[in-house]
Amino acid sequence: MADEALFLLLHNEMVTGVYKSADQGEVENGRCITKLENMGFRVGQGLIERFTKDTARFKDELDIMKFICKDFWTTVFKKQIDNLRTNHQGIYVLQDNKFRLLTQMSAGKQYLDHAPKDCYSHESWGFTVFPTLLFFCLSCTSVRRILSEYHIEYLAFTCGLIRGGLSNLGIKSIVTAEVSAMPACKFQVMIQKM
Repeated sequence: MADEALFLLLHNEMVTGVYKSADQGEVENGRCITKLENMGFRVGQGLIERFTKDTARFKDELDIMKFICKDFWTTVFKKQIDNLRTNHQGIYVLQDNKFRLLTQMSAGKQYLDHAPKDCYSHESWGFTVFPTLLFFCLSCTSVRRILSEYHIEYLAFTCGLIRGGLSNLGIKSIVTAEVSAMPACKFQVMIQKM
């Protein structure tokens, strides 16, 4: 319990510190999101290296994703991913219905103004691509830049964490995040074939 609280506090301070140290241009260009995602990438690489040193070799991509969803996620967030889906063509969707880094925000009324409403429904927003912070509108196929979505700051590190872990296991990927209803979160992993 205490280590979970420390992780949540460290994560919150890390996000706050990155944004406080940045000037306005960095925030507007999404460099803060990139910094957080890169921090997560490096941490993910280190954690996977440590967690897999005594593990048998993985058979395939699906085994690696199962390891990420069960063992890796349990070690970092104290619970397994609630749902793993794939199209068997290199796209995986990891769903966490009570994502730890969003749980506190969704419980408190002070964050409700910043929480996503229905901005990711099928009619408007599709998905988020890190680290560029561009949101693609699927219905009108136009691109819009959103400069300060509060919840995005708290997902960038985790996207990097997943991407870094997969990178150290030999899988190059793009990880995106989507929040439809707080604190539920979906991470989409697109495997890039080499």
